[in-house]
Amino acid sequence: MNRKEFLQKSLFGAATVAVASSPLAFTSCAPAKKSTATLNLSFQEGTAPGKSLNEKFDYMEKMGIVGFEPGGRNLANRINEIQEALKGRNIKVSAICAGFDGFILAEDPAVKAQFDSTMRDIIAAAGELGSTGVIMVPAFNGQKPCMPHTLETRAYLCEQMHELGEYALKHNTTVILEPLNRRECHYMRQVADAAAVCRDSKSAGVKCMGDFWHMQEETSDYAAFMAAGTEYLQHVHVASRGNRQMPGEDGEVDNYVAGFKALKEMNYPHYVSFECGCKGEREVSLPAAVELLRAQWELA
Repeated sequence: MNRKEFLQKSLFGAATVAVASSPLAFTSCAPAKKSTATLNLSFQEGTAPGKSLNEKFDYMEKMGIVGFEPGGRNLANRINEIQEALKGRNIKVSAICAGFDGFILAEDPAVKAQFDSTMRDIIAAAGELGSTGVIMVPAFNGQKPCMPHTLETRAYLCEQMHELGEYALKHNTTVILEPLNRRECHYMRQVADAAAVCRDSKSAGVKCMGDFWHMQEETSDYAAFMAAGTEYLQHVHVASRGNRQMPGEDGEVDNYVAGFKALKEMNYPHYVSFECGCKGEREVSLPAAVELLRAQWELA
């Protein structure tokens, strides 16, 4: 399949599914307000081809990609490298993807101390790079021993997030909670859950995100994003919705229209960032994925 056929097949299927299966996106009788939002696409570091950051950024600029999402590991030592590569370009650092050691809900004090130290180092570096925030997950399924899923644990998490959020604000950035599907975590699986923790943390430095791959836990992409709203939604990840590959590589299920409709209605100002693999030829699948997302944004 060539790029044109790939795009046509994926877009036709997605548009059909959007009309047939997304009632929440089309139930309002009120006239739609004109959105000022733009689709700010971002790539993680491994998305674009190229051996160096400059080669990757050259490729991204040609495609109109305006965000760069690096990993957090060793970020403090890469500040100058990233800043130099971005000079004179229309690309900014979007979110920082994790990279810390330990986890915030660890029962082992030594593991929790690892998290506290490394997370704060990444937050400080994120602030220097002008990043929108540092993505974090409270606990993955495999991280043990972990605090039990109780109201006391939730209260503890909110207290800890308040401290992190206030620290992030001092560095002109945020921390971003990411809900995951049940195969990867047991604690926080829906965008509304993450938004509620943001609210109860009582810090403007605590935000959340949605990931179209993990949002298989949601009954509605539209409602999920609206549950977070403009106050808390700080970042979005995108991938194909069957196998977490390039958007469009899973055909008709790669429908983002309802979610995009919510983003446009709330005038979402941040980034939609690729976090995915690629099962086809990257030179074909990546440009087609970008075209698909832009076409679906227009449909929304």
